[in-house]
Amino acid sequence: QVQVAESGGGLAQAGGSLSLSCAASGSIASINVMGWYRQTPGKQRESVAWIHNGGNTNYLDSVKGRFTISSNNAMNTVYLQMNSLKPEDTGVYYCHADFVPARGKSTVAWGQGTQVTVSS
Repeated sequence: QVQVAESGGGLAQAGGSLSLSCAASGSIASINVMGWYRQTPGKQRESVAWIHNGGNTNYLDSVKGRFTISSNNAMNTVYLQMNSLKPEDTGVYYCHADFVPARGKSTVAWGQGTQVTVSS
C-alpha cells in the first residue's frame, strides 16, 4: 500500500511565502510524476506544479515565477516553495503521485490535502 502525506501550508499575508512538502511511501517501484493540485471553492481542482522523473518541471501559468517545485534524489519527496503569494492562491493543496507499484501497473495516489490561506 502506498501513502502520500503532505505537510506545511497555513496562513500567509499577500506577498509572503509558504512551503509545502510531500512524501510518498510504501510499495513503490518507481515514481513517474509527482505534483501539486489545488482546490478552491467553486472551481475545479487544478494542477499547480509537477515534476517528472528526470527533473522536468511544469507550472500553472498563474504561478510561474512565484512557485518552485523540487524533489529529493529518490523523487519520493517533493517540495513546493510558494513566494509572492496572492489571495487567489488560497485553497486546499493536494499532493499527487503517479507511480509504478512493486507489483502491477502504473497508478496514482493522493494526499489528504493541506490548507493554504493568503490574506490580502
